Amino acid sequence: MIDLRSDTVTKPTAEMRQLMAEAIVGDDVYGEDPTINELESYAANLFGKEKALFMTSGTQGNIAAILTHTRPGQEVIMDDESHVFLYEGAGASAFGGIQPRALRHNRGQIPIDDLEKAIRGKDIHFPETALIWLENSHNRSGGSILPLSYVREVHELAKAYNIPVHVDGARIFNAAVGSNTSVKEYAQCADTVQFCLSKGLGAPVGSILVGNETFIAHARKKRKMLGGGLRQSGVIAAPGLHGLKTGIHRLAEDHEHAKMLAKAVEDFTPCEVIHPVETNIVLIDTKESGKSASEWLALLNEKGVLAVAFAPTIIRLTTHLDISKDDIQSVITILKKLDV
Repeated sequence: MIDLRSDTVTKPTAEMRQLMAEAIVGDDVYGEDPTINELESYAANLFGKEKALFMTSGTQGNIAAILTHTRPGQEVIMDDESHVFLYEGAGASAFGGIQPRALRHNRGQIPIDDLEKAIRGKDIHFPETALIWLENSHNRSGGSILPLSYVREVHELAKAYNIPVHVDGARIFNAAVGSNTSVKEYAQCADTVQFCLSKGLGAPVGSILVGNETFIAHARKKRKMLGGGLRQSGVIAAPGLHGLKTGIHRLAEDHEHAKMLAKAVEDFTPCEVIHPVETNIVLIDTKESGKSASEWLALLNEKGVLAVAFAPTIIRLTTHLDISKDDIQSVITILKKLDV
């Protein structure tokens, strides 16, 4: 099967498996796992932050960030299709007791005027605005990139109101490569960033939260509360470190493959590609074909291609490390021959 469901379906490479087997380990709860410590130091330096903290998942990293930035009864401004709002089990509210302020957006960008209007005043009837939340790249917008200029505007607004900014950068390396921007430049416009090692970079597990030393010290306790205090976790840190050191620039191949798929959809099917393809995600509206997303998934599955539904008439194709150019050509051939 050619699996285009997500960039989380990759298998660790032989080199990653060897590094896992040979990883030097210790008890990370005591701060004694050398491989974890190396990974965290490398990640902090890469993003230009003082400290980093290994997390078991992006969701855990995001919740730890919210628990550290906020207290119950406060409000977090985010877009109404952000991952933390739609796909993280309401953990921010359940564990953090916060109220999401979900605003309309354009490809992940909430208009600056709308952001400013959403910041709460001092009236005792209002919750306090504790955090502004961005997602880059933006999953529900087909992997759209938040331009550095926009992120800078948000940062300047937040500074004016003394509100921190968190970036859910699950796929921030895709955004950086796709916009020829360094992750350090993006991180300069945020107080904290969470990014995944298991999306794009090919590691089997793990995410990283970066910020200043005081923040990460508090986040470490929140991680413990969430069950994320691991022991000899260097065995899962090793492939993540390898991915960071060797896998970032390769993401351009995934972007090129996604653009090839998008062109084939437009050339050979009645379907519509919803957003310009900037990274590794292609969103396809099947409405004009007269078939639903589930019908399209069944058609593709019969031909050996896996995808996911995003809405009744929208499917998502995601390219990644385990998808070769030959795989893309095979999918294009299938699209040409589908009777739709």
